[in-house]
Amino acid sequence: MDKVRIIVAGPRGRMGREAVKLVLDTENYELAGVLDYKNEGKTVGELDGFPASEAKIYTDIHQCFKEQNPDVLIDLTTPEVGMEHTVTALEYGVRPVVGTTGFTSGDLDKLEGLCKQTGLGCIIAPNFAVGAVLMMKFSQMAAKYFQDVEIIELHHDQKLDAPSGTAVKTAEMIASVREEKRQGHPNEKETLPGARGADIDGMRVHSVRLPGLIAHQQVLFGSDGQTLTIRHDSYNRASFMSGVKLAVDTVVKSSTLVYGLENIIE
Repeated sequence: MDKVRIIVAGPRGRMGREAVKLVLDTENYELAGVLDYKNEGKTVGELDGFPASEAKIYTDIHQCFKEQNPDVLIDLTTPEVGMEHTVTALEYGVRPVVGTTGFTSGDLDKLEGLCKQTGLGCIIAPNFAVGAVLMMKFSQMAAKYFQDVEIIELHHDQKLDAPSGTAVKTAEMIASVREEKRQGHPNEKETLPGARGADIDGMRVHSVRLPGLIAHQQVLFGSDGQTLTIRHDSYNRASFMSGVKLAVDTVVKSSTLVYGLENIIE
């Protein structure tokens, strides 16, 4: 069986480092190279704190794809760069696995069209932690019986987007089975703007940013005389790698856009 040739974009980030390690440690994967905004021409093994590897570092995605002819791109960058990388990958016949959040509905429509045009798979996952995906699925199940719900997501203080992609995805999944409802008192008034959080179909979403946190979320349901809390915690970035591997193993056999790991977990 041929090895899956993989490019990792964003290798020096916390998630990127774990992804590089995953690729190097997986028997049927091959690290074909990495995409970075600096260190052009060096090898991964020359970077501080990285395992020994002769995989080349590229700053130009076109040169990278032309020289290495990879099968899969694992992109762990930013929404703007991630969208550009994903479009370019599909144009070069490379299947993207994207862990960057912040894609708009317009972005997803464009990528879905490109997947149909090229016949290539693409997986975008707001969260690669399998436990977090199960939290979202369980929350969707619970929402059929609990109409009142609030979402609290907690992340490290270097996270750029708020609310998190996981929180937005959770709210979307709940909204798909829940009748829209304005929660709280009809005459409720925020004495401090933003105190009640973001509003998604009447659900409230709250974002916490503190040093010491990694990625955490709880979904709170309430009804007469009872509450239900579904919570997931990631304590390190290694917790996301089982989902990255699942996405890579799935995307090489896929020909459509998949948004969210919940769609590929049985």
